[in-house]
Order: sequence, then C-alpha cells, then structure tokens
Amino acid sequence: MTELIEMAHGAGGRTMAGLIDSVFRPAFDNQWLARAEDHAALAAPDGRLAMTTDTYVISPLFFPGGDIGSLAVHGTINDLATAGARPLYLSAGFVLEEGFPIQDLQRVVASMADAAKAAGVAIVTGDTKVVERGKGDGLFINTTGLGLVPDGVELSTTRVRPGDAVLVSGSLGDHGVAVMSKRSGLSFETEIESDSAALHDLVAVMAGAAAGLRALRDPTRGGLSAVLNEIAQAAGVGMRIREVDLPVKDSVRGACELLGLDPLNVANEGKMVAFCDPADAQRLLDAMRAHPLGRDASVIGVVTDDPDRFIELETAFGGRRVVDWLAGEQLPRIC
Repeated sequence: MTELIEMAHGAGGRTMAGLIDSVFRPAFDNQWLARAEDHAALAAPDGRLAMTTDTYVISPLFFPGGDIGSLAVHGTINDLATAGARPLYLSAGFVLEEGFPIQDLQRVVASMADAAKAAGVAIVTGDTKVVERGKGDGLFINTTGLGLVPDGVELSTTRVRPGDAVLVSGSLGDHGVAVMSKRSGLSFETEIESDSAALHDLVAVMAGAAAGLRALRDPTRGGLSAVLNEIAQAAGVGMRIREVDLPVKDSVRGACELLGLDPLNVANEGKMVAFCDPADAQRLLDAMRAHPLGRDASVIGVVTDDPDRFIELETAFGGRRVVDWLAGEQLPRIC
C-alpha cells in the first residue's frame, strides 16, 4: 500500500477495496461490516429512535485532548444525548484529499474506533470519497447516529418555561481555546486540552435523577451564548445568567483575553446545558457532580418571562448586559 492517498483510493476498484480492508474494516470490526454489504440491516428496537447527522471539518486535525476522529464520534453521540437517547449505531463518511498521509488516516480511524468502543456504539456502515489535491483540506468526516430514547424521557426546548433553572455540566471554552491555541502555535503554562467526550452516560444519570428535566443542548459552535439564544427564541422566553456562577478555568479565561475571545462564545465538545423545574435543580446538580463528566456542574441562571427573549448577564460587578449571539464566525473550523 502506498503512503499517501491517491485518487484510485476513492475510485471503487481494487485500490479502494485495499484501503477499506487495511484501514477501516480492522479498526471498526463488527458483525455488520463483516458482511461487506452496501448497507447495514439493523434490528428494530422497541421504543422511539433518535437520529442525527453532523460533518466535521476541524483544523487542525489533531489538537490537545483529541482529534477529528474522536470528535466525530463524541459530537454525534452528544447530539443524540440531547434527546436522552442511548446511542446504538453510527455511520462514517470520509472525504479524503489526494496526497493525505495514510498514516494520519490510520491514526484518526484508530481514534474513532476507540471512542466508539468506549461509548458502546458500533460503526456499521460508511463511505469513502477522494478529491483532487488542492480541492480539500486533508480530511473531512461525516457521522450519522441512531439512538434509542427510553420510555418516559421527553426532552424538548418546547418544554422550557419561565422559572426553570439553567445548569451547565462543567467548565466552558476548553475545546475552542485548545484548538485555537494549537492553530495559532501558542503555548501556555498549563496546557489547555479539549473537553471532547461522550455524554450519554451523564445524561442517563441526569434523566434518572430529575423528573423535571425539560431540555438539553450541547454548546458547540457559538458556545453557551448561541445555545441560550436559540432556546430562548424557540421557547419564547428570556434568561438571566450570573457571571460569578459560570465555570471557566483561569487558564481558559487568560487565553481568551490573549486571543480576544469571550468564553461565552467559545465552542465546547464535552459539556451539556440543562433546563429543569426549579424544584429539581439541586437534585439534578448533585447527580451531575457525582458523575466524572459533571463534577464541575453549576446552576448558572434562570429562565425569565420576557417577550423580547433577551439573555441577560449579571456581571460580577453588579451590572447587567445583554448576551447576544455572534453575528459572524468568531471561530471557524472549530468542529
């Protein structure tokens, strides 16, 4: 096998079959891929299915705390987790640029396989395309996920109402700052790593602890500010959050100041924003903090009855300012 991706690796012939047999099939090995079909025939479980898809174009492909492979698995699992779903199956589509090192592809695929195995998810089907040199940027990945929503779990932004508590599962901005610092060639006294992680186990604990859990959303592109504004618009409510309760690491805050970023706008890949009945807030917070991926969880604010659907931040100095979502792209190619 050559050391670099060639156009023939996406042409459907012997070379492509060799790439699949040497790179993808051994890493993702399971009963569905072993049949070498153009599809995966899956048993239909009882209950409701959740489905989602996302495409990952992050640059650089490797960053502190992760890479595009594990990110593609975690991101799609977390989108399923916002429905309270247990992830079952993933598909994986690869767009490779001619000349991309096969060694790097093997490293990414191994990372995907490890992430999927750790999450208990099977990658059951996939696709490979190769574009000409200069027509891509190394590697893009699309992942589609199927998950099962347990009976009794009903999570939706339409259930958010005034008075609800707003919680976040941990520190903000780690992923975005880790990627930006790598991209910019910056180093800090304490290395900042991405928070990329699969959150379905944490969500299962949350759903079991608080019957009043209304909605979940993972604050990826656009960060916390985008999520709060999206849900405020969808639910027809406002929100008031407290700066002193926002969990942001000192290293991330310092890096944001250096890079000219607002932690509220920076992407996360291992955090969940939750909305719940205020009577269940403490119970939910305790459950989150008892889980390794939620130990820095915090109640950060409250949903308000506001026809203008504003997000207000109570600053540490006692003032207030509106938290608006970004008008442009502050952090391109972040996921």
